[in-house]
Amino acid sequence: MIYRLYEKYLLRNLSTLPQQICFMITEQDMLDAPGNLCLAAQWCRDLGIGSVMFHISTADPARLARCLPLIRAVSSIGRLTLHYRDEKEVSGEGMHVTVAIGKSGREEIACCVRRMAEDGIDPASVDEDLLESYLTFDYEPDLVIKTGGDHLTDFLIWQSVYSELFFLDVNWALLRKVDFIRALRDFQSRARRFGR
Repeated sequence: MIYRLYEKYLLRNLSTLPQQICFMITEQDMLDAPGNLCLAAQWCRDLGIGSVMFHISTADPARLARCLPLIRAVSSIGRLTLHYRDEKEVSGEGMHVTVAIGKSGREEIACCVRRMAEDGIDPASVDEDLLESYLTFDYEPDLVIKTGGDHLTDFLIWQSVYSELFFLDVNWALLRKVDFIRALRDFQSRARRFGR
């Protein structure tokens, strides 16, 4: 009851929302609370946020195989794009939700360079727009939320250069809606400069 009142209080005057959010969580986070992924996606949808991405850092995506049914359940509330190993699955309708398991930003950029070389691109013609057209993830989050105490990974290293970062002192397993709203209120209070 108290948390619901606190949620309502925090939601007051919340008018500037990010349109794209990326949650960065760890393999252990996902194993500890796999249902929180669907819950966080629901919060985003309910607040009118356009799209949300979840990056799950892991050295071995196979260790998260048992979480796949709960991840795929997100397709019941939105259009899910799941990147798992070398596969990409798309299912559902509605708000865009992307889940990337064990992906690396450095590897993504290295892959771009290899594909440009395979396509015979003249190095002199390579610019930011061309490189971006080769990226796997066409996603520039307004807000990146990192739960718990771990550091950020290199995921979306190119795309998140102008993102606002918010480090929650709460682990993923203990994440509540009030914690998420705190991140949104912090985002609203910032003056975004986009590198200027």
